[in-house]
Amino acid sequence: MNATTEEKQYRLDSLKWSIVVSLTAGAIYGNHYFSEESLLYRAVAWIFIAVCVAFIGSKTKKGDSLIALMHGAYNEACRVVWPTRQERNQTTLMVVAVVLIMSLILWGLDTFFGWIASMVIG
Repeated sequence: MNATTEEKQYRLDSLKWSIVVSLTAGAIYGNHYFSEESLLYRAVAWIFIAVCVAFIGSKTKKGDSLIALMHGAYNEACRVVWPTRQERNQTTLMVVAVVLIMSLILWGLDTFFGWIASMVIG
């Protein structure tokens, strides 16, 4: 059995990116030009252009690698073992206790060294 893997070919990536840039620039200019129009119409136009830009951008090599990265990150997030409520509360209380103890120690050292400095300086 001969299993060959075909590598995706991305043609005209520079043209696709120039279309993405021009659509984005046109949306910015259009939003400024039609600033007197209702915000709802401008928001709908922005969403439509954003979907078009995302679709065109996803058909490029960098867009495909971004989608693969996001898919991998989602899969890793699904595998995370989240702590229970009790573990979360205990950890939070331990952190708060350590912060309070350290702040008291540092306040005491600061006061002590300030007292020593005032004794030396006079």
